Amino acid sequence: MKRSGVRPSPLFLSLLAVTVAGAALTLFDGALLTLGTVLFVLGGWAVSLCLHEFGHAIVAYRGGDHAVRAKGYLTLDIRRYTDPVFSIVLPLVLLAFGGIPLPGGAVWINHHSLRDRRVESLVSLAGPVSNLVIGALLVAAVALFDPAPGLGAALSYLAAVQVIAFVLNILPIPGLDGWGAIEPYMSYSARQFGAKARPWAPFVLFAVLIGFPTIGALFFDASYSLFELIGGDGVLAYFGQDTFLFWR
Repeated sequence: MKRSGVRPSPLFLSLLAVTVAGAALTLFDGALLTLGTVLFVLGGWAVSLCLHEFGHAIVAYRGGDHAVRAKGYLTLDIRRYTDPVFSIVLPLVLLAFGGIPLPGGAVWINHHSLRDRRVESLVSLAGPVSNLVIGALLVAAVALFDPAPGLGAALSYLAAVQVIAFVLNILPIPGLDGWGAIEPYMSYSARQFGAKARPWAPFVLFAVLIGFPTIGALFFDASYSLFELIGGDGVLAYFGQDTFLFWR
């Protein structure tokens, strides 16, 4: 712990506390159930944003980029990421109002410090894999502990959100981790194209998913198929989503 500088920040622990409080409120009915689901899903999503970026950072640290420690990326502090609006506000707003788990903040990795191209790919993959692992753990919690219906629905929906985030992030599109995983093996011209497209390509993707219902349906169908493949309960996730998006 001390050698790597891994130490959870007070803000990360506060997000965990909000998530736990939300889980407790889902054990009640009515407005408390709704409030608890919202707190649990938003708090859990914020926690997973921290863990996603921590995944990138810890693999980079092990792979040779020790500067991530000085940048505070190993503290799980969401404020350390590139931009607080894109790191925190926008992902939470999009999830709350659109149900789309936008990739959050970014950590700046010095790729020249990494040992080889394989490590570069692993750094990119570490983030979305963390989402998939979190989703699988939440699914396992529902299966093993058979929680109360409200909590089970909230857990299942948050698990589904993690799987959707994994599928979204793994797409080979500039600005997403799937592109970063294959970029080290690309030609120079392809990497140049990716660098130019990185700022706007993800937003084009979201516009397509929202503006073209058929494509959006295919994406979410694939995501939920993976969710159910790892043992997720689609019905419970639906009820969790319905409670979370109560305003619809």
